[in-house]
Amino acid sequence: MALTAIAPALFGTVYVATALLLPPDRPMLAAAMRALPAGLLILAFTRTLPRGMWWFKAITLSTLNVGAFFPLLFIAAYRLPGGLAAAIGALQPLIVAGLAFLILRTRTPHAMLLACLTAAGGVALMTMTAATTPDPIGVAAMIGATTILGLGIILGKKWGSPVPPLTMTGWQLTFAGLMLWPLTLVTEGVPSTVTAQNVLGFLYVGLVGTALAYTMWFRGVQRLVPTSLSQLSTLNPLVAALAGLTLLGQTFTPWQLTGFAVTLVALIVGQSMNRNSK
Repeated sequence: MALTAIAPALFGTVYVATALLLPPDRPMLAAAMRALPAGLLILAFTRTLPRGMWWFKAITLSTLNVGAFFPLLFIAAYRLPGGLAAAIGALQPLIVAGLAFLILRTRTPHAMLLACLTAAGGVALMTMTAATTPDPIGVAAMIGATTILGLGIILGKKWGSPVPPLTMTGWQLTFAGLMLWPLTLVTEGVPSTVTAQNVLGFLYVGLVGTALAYTMWFRGVQRLVPTSLSQLSTLNPLVAALAGLTLLGQTFTPWQLTGFAVTLVALIVGQSMNRNSK
């Protein structure tokens, strides 16, 4: 559980890295650069390709977890404050609980659902006082990203994995990157100049916020209950808020501090309940 928690914590830093380091207004480029270089690096190290039906399964999972998720996530990251984007993402445990029942026939205990709902409420409280008008495209993109990633969690649990988490990460990032680059060239092209700051951003987002984070995440998909795994994603807005506080000069109001505390307590209680139920 502790190792899996590294993933959403690192995901939470991608918002501030996007704002500070990546080229402005290029969500497709950011998504493609996040996926393909890291995927090819892992693939060169593992030297393992899918076999049989795992070609279909790996491509499906890569589309859900990366190929469709990354562009939507970066659209949201460019159009929404990090805290608001992460607040919408905090609904993911409830979405996963519904999908788990429909696909896996797994019922989530009511107490766990209450913990997830409380955490989502706490995250909403963290952002409700922000002096911003939500961008409707950004909101729609984040809702879509949250939903398809939840489906990726459920299918990943249902199908299991024939390979270690690092190899699965390489498959999904590579396949998704190959999907994203043609779309990037058609819709955005490549920037005329790339600064050292941009390179640093791409390296951080690709290696730390993606390769390392997704390896920990896919490991957790195989070892944790789907709703418990998804609730760990609550660390995403908590880290995003702390990163904004320390690196972007953002401030917390008393209500936002209360929301932060509520979210953290709900996360701890929810994970404790799941641990005690085993």
